[in-house]
Amino acid sequence: MAHVIIVGSGIAGLATALHATLQHGHEVTLVTKGELADSNTRYAQGGIAAATALDDSATLHADDTIRAGAGLTDESAARVLADEGAAAIQSLIEWGVLFDRRPGSSEPDRALEAAHSRARVLHAGGDATGAAIESALVAAVRTTAVAVHEHTMLTDLVLADSSGMRAGSTHPLPVDQAPMRPAGADAGGRVVGIEVLRADGGREVLSADAVVLATGGAGQLYSHTTNPAIATGDGLAAALRAGVATADLEFYQFHPTTLAAPGNFLVSEAVRGEGAVLRNERGERFMLGAHPDAELAPRDIVARAIAAEMAKQNGVPVTLDARGIGRDTLAARFPTIMAACAAAGFDLADGLVPVVPAAHYYMGGIATDLDGHTSHAGLFAVGEAACTGVHGANRLASNSLLEGVVFARRVAAALGDAPLPELVEGRNDPLRQAQGTGVDRSELQRLMWSYAGLTRSGVGLATAAARLRVWADASAARTDDRERIETANLVTVAQALVAAALLRRESRGAHSRSDFTQSDAVARRQPPREVVPGGTAQRASDHVSGDTALTLQTQGH
Repeated sequence: MAHVIIVGSGIAGLATALHATLQHGHEVTLVTKGELADSNTRYAQGGIAAATALDDSATLHADDTIRAGAGLTDESAARVLADEGAAAIQSLIEWGVLFDRRPGSSEPDRALEAAHSRARVLHAGGDATGAAIESALVAAVRTTAVAVHEHTMLTDLVLADSSGMRAGSTHPLPVDQAPMRPAGADAGGRVVGIEVLRADGGREVLSADAVVLATGGAGQLYSHTTNPAIATGDGLAAALRAGVATADLEFYQFHPTTLAAPGNFLVSEAVRGEGAVLRNERGERFMLGAHPDAELAPRDIVARAIAAEMAKQNGVPVTLDARGIGRDTLAARFPTIMAACAAAGFDLADGLVPVVPAAHYYMGGIATDLDGHTSHAGLFAVGEAACTGVHGANRLASNSLLEGVVFARRVAAALGDAPLPELVEGRNDPLRQAQGTGVDRSELQRLMWSYAGLTRSGVGLATAAARLRVWADASAARTDDRERIETANLVTVAQALVAAALLRRESRGAHSRSDFTQSDAVARRQPPREVVPGGTAQRASDHVSGDTALTLQTQGH
C-alpha cells in the first residue's frame, strides 16, 4: 500500500482516487483548491465519447482521434484511449453516473459530434454531462476512506534532499520544520510531497510515496475562455519550476462556439451535431467552403474559420442557426444551453445566436507515458494536466472526459511501482525570493489573446516573450496571497507556451502561424523538455525521452 496525494478534483483526480483506494488499497489524500465539486469537469456539456454501439469500434474511434490530431497524435495513446473506453464507461456507471437513454428504450442515446465518424457520444442530463459525472464521482469519493483537503492550494512540488529520500506520511508539517525542500533549480530526483496554501493563509508540507497532478488546464491565460476562474495552470506551473519534462505546450485548443456575451458560455458541438449551422452577417454558411465536413470539421479549423469571418466583418460575431432542429428537441437535448441563451437575450430555437471562439483545452502538459509516469520518480500526471500525446495538435470533441477515466485507471495501477528509500533530512528553502511586485492578470490575458491565441507570428510571440520575462521577475515574490500565486503560475505557463510556439515554425492543428502558414511535410512532435531558469528550455533525457540533451533558447526567434 502506498501513501498517495492526488491534486485536483475533476474527473481525472476523482477517478484516480476511486481506483487507487477501491481497487488497489492505497491510502489517498485528495487536495483541491476549491470545494470538492469545483472543477472544469462540471462545466463539460458535449459528453463523453466511447465506442459502445454495434456499428462502431475502438479502431474507428482511434482512427478519428488520430485524424483530428493533425499528424501529431501518439498512436499508442489513441489506441489505449479507444480500446479501454467501454470499460471506462462501465466504471462511471458503477460509480453512479446515469447516462441518457433513447425514449422508451434501454439503449444509450448516442450523439454525433464534429470529426467523429459514428454517433458515439454519451450524455447525462442532456447538456449537463460534466455536472452529472462530477456529482456522481464526488458522492462516490465521499463514501470511501479518501482524506479530502478542500480550499487547499498547491504551491510547489517537494523534492527529496539530494542525500536521501523518504516514504512520507500524509500528516502535515509546518513548512519551516519540513525535512524536505520545494523543487527548485536542481532538476531530477524524486518528488516526495507538495507544499500547499491553506484557506487560512498558512503553508504546510504534505509528504507521500507518490504525487498525482490532476490539476486541469490554464484557460485563465486568455481574455476569453470557457474555463472557470480556478483554471490557472497550478500543477503545470509547479512542474515547470521543478524541471519536470513537458510536451506539446504550443497547442491550446479554442472552442469554436461560445456565446458572444459576458462569461463566454460554451455552446456545445453537439448542437452542430444535431444540425445547427454557422452563418456570417450576410446569412451565408461560410463553413461550406472551409472544409468538406463544414460545421462538423475539427475544432481548430472551425475556430479559425470563425475568426477569419469575424475579421471580414470588423469583429462582428458569426451566428449559430439552430432553427432547423426544432424547439422540442433543443429543449430535451440542450436545456442548459437554451436557458443560457435566453438569459443573454437569445432564442436558440427561433433566432440566430452570436458566437465567438474561446480558449478551451490544453493539449500540452506534463509529459507522461501511458501509465502517467513523468520524468521525476514519485510524480504522476493525469487528465488535462498531463500530455500522453493522445490529442496531438488538436483534441477530438468529447475525448477529454474519456481520457480522464481511462488514464486514471492506469495511473492508479502504477502508483505502487517503486518503494522509497529511507529518509535523510534536508532543507526547506523557499523557491521564490521575498521581493517583487504583482502582475495585472487582465493585462497578461490580453497579451496572450493578442499574440499567442488563435493565430500567432514570430514578431508577436517575441513581443510576448519579452513582456513575460519582465512579468516573471515582477511575480517572483513569495506570497501567501492566492490570487498573486495563481497569476505567477499563469506567467510561468505563458512563458513555456510562448517558447514552444516560437520553436514550431509551421502551422499545425491548434497552432497557427501567420508567418509559417503551411504544415511541414513531416509531422514532428517537439521532444519533451525541461524549462529551466533564465528563459531556456532543455530536452529531458529520462524514461519519457531517451534522446540526447539539447538546450533551446526561447527568445530571439
